[in-house]
Parts: sequence; structure tokens; C-alpha cells
Amino acid sequence: MEVPRKSHRNVLRIYANHALKYPWLFAAAILSVVIAQATSLAVPLYLRRFFNLIGSNTPNAETGQQLVLILGVIAGIWVLDWMAQRSRYFSTIFLESRVMSDLMQSSFDYLLGHSYNFFVSQFSGSLTHRVGKFSRAFETLFDSIFGQFLPTLLFILGAVTILFMRNRMLGITLAVWVVCFLAFQIYVSRLRSPARKARAVADTQVTANLADAISNQATIVLFSGARFEKGRFADTVRIWQRATMRSWTADAVIWAGIGLFIIAIQAILLYGGIYFWQRGLFSIGDFVLVQAYLFVAFERLESVNRELRRVSDAYSDANEMVEILDTLHEVHDMPDAKALSIDEGAVEFRDVGFHFHSERGIFSHLDLSIKGGEKIALVGPSGAGKSTITKLILRLFDVKSGSITIDGQDIADVTQESLRDAIAFVPQEPILFHRTLMENIRYGRRDATDAEVIEAATKANCHEFISALPLGYGTYVGERGIKLSGGERQRVAIARAILKDAPILMLDEATSSLDSASEVLIQDALAHLMRGKTVIVIAHRLSTIMKMDRIIALDEGRIVEQGTHQELLVRKGLYAGLWQHQAGGFILDEEEV
Repeated sequence: MEVPRKSHRNVLRIYANHALKYPWLFAAAILSVVIAQATSLAVPLYLRRFFNLIGSNTPNAETGQQLVLILGVIAGIWVLDWMAQRSRYFSTIFLESRVMSDLMQSSFDYLLGHSYNFFVSQFSGSLTHRVGKFSRAFETLFDSIFGQFLPTLLFILGAVTILFMRNRMLGITLAVWVVCFLAFQIYVSRLRSPARKARAVADTQVTANLADAISNQATIVLFSGARFEKGRFADTVRIWQRATMRSWTADAVIWAGIGLFIIAIQAILLYGGIYFWQRGLFSIGDFVLVQAYLFVAFERLESVNRELRRVSDAYSDANEMVEILDTLHEVHDMPDAKALSIDEGAVEFRDVGFHFHSERGIFSHLDLSIKGGEKIALVGPSGAGKSTITKLILRLFDVKSGSITIDGQDIADVTQESLRDAIAFVPQEPILFHRTLMENIRYGRRDATDAEVIEAATKANCHEFISALPLGYGTYVGERGIKLSGGERQRVAIARAILKDAPILMLDEATSSLDSASEVLIQDALAHLMRGKTVIVIAHRLSTIMKMDRIIALDEGRIVEQGTHQELLVRKGLYAGLWQHQAGGFILDEEEV
């Protein structure tokens, strides 16, 4: 599929906006190119005079002096060209390095602004690849424009103008040939664009599949999936190989056409030179001038063809990231959004409707009121909507209808940053950065001192196992925290929440991966952490929520019952059934628990 023209414009718009932030460097690059091409056009003119002097005079001192003078001028022009080329080089590298870093930062910033739903629908390896390709594509495009396209355009225009002034027929012939050549280039470039696009897509897919397999290496080993994954990756590589061959075959055909164009113009212009020389209208210096311009023009135009292939790849690479940059953030701050102000920490769902897609409804007219400082637990079968409630409060998704308020403030009207600053969340399966334990815990409050981090770790029962590590708090935990056990990762996540000390606390069964001894200690730490806070606990192990102020039972997105542990057992409804299932028949001994 061909890259749409609009995408090309969007790529150029984004790149131009970033490059024009450095106008002096941009202007210096353009001026350097103009001067360099002026020198390239001037040297053949002096060579024409040089060879005309040799051809029309017998050797003598006066002619020798004139030749030396011309040679001195040519040497001076070469020095000026050297200076212009160096100026272009340095202005380009300074500009490119700055713009590429800006592009990476802009891509990263905008990428992080996308919703939770966006990221669960994408390969992390593919997104990483896109950001890198986007900045490198700018380098390719800028180098092509200022190193090939603009210099070639200026040189060709200058050469056609000078030849036209020397001989109109030869100038017109060269101009017509250039127009035909460029038309051919544009035409074949459009023809090969789908092949380049297909190759870029296949390249991204190879990277995505590779990253997916590597990140799930343990699953592959445990389920004896190596042979299956090798075959799956081989299929992906095979698609890439076919796309690459189609792209390179198109390039080979284009090169064959270019060779015929070059043969044709050389023969035509030299024949024309002979024709006019026979009539005394062309000198030996004119032959030198034509050949000098032709050699440079051929070299430049051949380079342009090579660059067109690189530019086509760069456009395809850049377009993959531009599609993300042009995608509006699904969850975003309102233009007049203000910071959330927490007084009591009361949370209220008012007639909330939410669904992931039209075929999968979650909530319809949900009403739920949580008082400030109240501690509630959400229970129910899988798919009942427990985790969705916490995600809606965190505004990882926007509600489709109704509203969610905190202390009377609609969370859609406050900034996302202030909303999430007011909430500490401990997921069931915490994922850590590949950073030190000190950095991972400090993420809860990034201005915390080392002593405060250690204090939080101690309360979360982390300090003992961290201190036993060779590097202690300076230990790197591996990608996603893989070097730690599940229980250790969970305790680190709890320490992070303790350090954050937010007025609203949400726990997705934060003790599910702990052994019995650790769970007792963590329950004590959580009891201390919960004081004075609004607490929402998603409970899978019902024994951990018996002391909650209120237990809310959900089923298919509806609140079917709510009350204390004892009240719900008496009702013998959904909660009592779940308790009976987990307690294994010991419900009669509940008073002893």
C-alpha cells in the first residue's frame, strides 16, 4: 500500500517545525550549499578559458602568465568551495543532532500521553523501534536535501543557464533532458513506493515479533514452544525477504533506465558540439565546459537516484511514528483543567456507563458512593468490573456516560497528573523499572531522601531482603523486576505506595503473592498506611477484607449487594457463596476467626 500524500506532508511539517527552531543553523546550511554550487559552476568556466588559451596560442611567456593567473583563480575557487563544504558540514551536524534529540523527546512525550488502552494494543518493541526510526529518518532526509537534492537542483539550473548563454540549442537540449529525467525519476519512485512501504512494515513486524518472543522467553521454554516460535519467526522473515527482493528489483530496473538516459544525453550533446564546432561556433574550451558539467551532473543525478531510495525508506519509517503523533490522545486534559484539591477523599460514581466496545458492556447506570476515609472492598467473579472501577478512578479510561467525582470535582475536569498524585495504587502484578531498588521505591515520591526510602521499605517488610543483597538498595532488579520473586516485587510496590502517602489508596490484592509470615507483617504495614485515607481494595482472597468498613459485591457490572462481612454472610447471597467456596466449609466457625 502506498504511503498517502497527506502522510508525506505531515512528515515534512513535523520535521520543518523542529528544524526551524534553529533558524541560524538552517540559514547557514542553505547559504553554504548555494556558495558551494556557485563554485562548482565557476570552475568549468575558467577551465574553458584555460583550454581555449592553450588551443589558440603557441607557447610563450605571456600566455604562460595568463594560464598561471587562471590557475590561481581556480585554486581560490577550490578553497572557497572547501570552506563552504566545511560550513555546510558543521552547520548540518549541529542542526541534525539538536533536531534529532528534539524529535526523540517530542515522540517520547507524546507517546506517554497516550492512554492505557493504546499501550495494551501495541507491541512495546515496535513502539521503541518507531521512535528510533523517526529521528534517524530526519537525518536521512536532511542529508538528502542539503547534500544531494538542493545542490543538484542549483547545479543543474546553473549549468542549463550557462550552456543556454553559450549555445541556445545545447542549453535547451540539456534542459529538456533534465525535465524528462526528473519526470522518469518521479514516476518510477511512485511505482516503487508500495514496495518500500511493504518493506518498512515487514521490518517493523520482524522487530515486534523478535521483541515479543524475547520478552516471553520463559513462557516459550516452559511450554516447549521453541520449535513453534522458530517457525513463526521464519514466516515473518520470509515475508520481509520477499518484500525486500521486490524493493531491490524495482531499484535495479530504475538503474537500468538511468543508464540509458545518461548514454543518450552524452551522445546528443557531443554530437551537437561537433556540429557547431564544424561551423566555428564551438571551441575546445566549450567541449571542456560541456563535459565538465555533464560529468558533475551525471554524478549528482545518479546520487539523487540512490538518495530517492533512502528517502522513500525514510518516509516509510517516519510515517509509522507520524501515525501515532497524528492520533489524538484518547484520554486528555480539558483546556481549562485545574489541579485536583483533596479535602476528604470522597469518591462518587454518578450514573456511570462504560464499555470497551459496543459488544462488551461493563457498566450501565452505575451509582457508587465512597465516603472520605472509608475503607471498602470490591469482590465478585472474574469480569464483574472490579479492576475497571479502579482504572476509571485513575482515568486510564474515560467513562462513556455519567461522571466520577472526588470531593465533588469531576475527574474529567482536573489534570490527570494531579488526579494520580492523589492516588497510590498497588497492582496485583507490579512491574518495576530496570533500575535500582532505591530508584524503584523512590518513584513513589521522587524527592524523598534515602532515609525516607529505607523507612518505607522497612514498613513494607522489604528492608531485610534488600539488605541481604550484595549491592543492597543499589541492586538493579532487571527488566520488569524479573530478578526479584513475585512476593518481593509486591513488597517493593507496597513500599512505593507507603512512601507516596497519598490520600486515596487502591490495592489490587496487594498480599496475594506473599507467604504467610510476610503477609502478617504487610497487613500491619497496610493497616498503618490506611489510617486517615480513603481505601479501595480489590479482593481475591476474602480473608484479607473481613475488617473493611464496607464490602461491595459486583456481578456483570452491577452492585448486587453491599455491607459488612457479617451482614453479607447473613444474607447468604453472592458474597456468602464466594466465602463458602474459599473457606471450604468452615463458615460455621466464622465467630472464631
